[in-house]
Amino acid sequence: MKAPLLSVEKLMVFYENAIAVNNLSLEVEEGRITGIFGMNSAGKSTLMYTIAGIMLDVQRREAMKEGERITILGSIRFDGQDVSRLAPWTRAKMGIILCPERRRLFVESSVLENLKIGAYMASRAQWHDTLEYVLDLFPPLVKLKRRAAGFLSGGEQQMVAIGRALMCQPKLLLLDEPFLGLSIGMQDVLIEAIKNISERRKITIVISEQYARPLFPVIDYGYIIENGNISVAGSSRELLENPDVHAAYLGM
Repeated sequence: MKAPLLSVEKLMVFYENAIAVNNLSLEVEEGRITGIFGMNSAGKSTLMYTIAGIMLDVQRREAMKEGERITILGSIRFDGQDVSRLAPWTRAKMGIILCPERRRLFVESSVLENLKIGAYMASRAQWHDTLEYVLDLFPPLVKLKRRAAGFLSGGEQQMVAIGRALMCQPKLLLLDEPFLGLSIGMQDVLIEAIKNISERRKITIVISEQYARPLFPVIDYGYIIENGNISVAGSSRELLENPDVHAAYLGM
């Protein structure tokens, strides 16, 4: 049996004395779309930032200024290698790429400049191929290439953020709360884009979201997080048939 592309085992993340992620274990199989669902403050973003390695950088910066003490325990394995203590840029080179919550674009730079920034690890051939793909995936960006990212709508900014992440040549794409603040119509656009990325680029995708309803039909497997730990896990069908999941996430 093939090992999962990503394996998180007994992960714990503490902010001072508050537990954000509590003894959490999960697996992500290569080529699949995996959902991580939970309410606000359930630990979703902390989990995504820890997988990407960014929490190590936050931990280091807080220690340098004698700020909030952050403790990270447990293990993370990616593509057969323990990456638990590897820096975020090292993980990015391996193909773990995070598209963060609230986009975090360079707002004074143009759409094209934001995409170019994401391509710093790509070869020239990869750069051209991926840029062509991103503009095909998100046609509105073609006319917006020269516009400053700060003047885009929330949906357009999310397109740029996902495009920038794709320019990094991900093997594992982490999408943290991509639907935040977006209309239902724009959510539908992103769902089609996510399916396209999975099918055409063969990229493994992990999506963390509070708004689970539109994603349940798209994911191959999903986890429900409560208080920093997994409360329910299963295939898309199993989650849809779970009465507790229905009540909490589908209003039924």
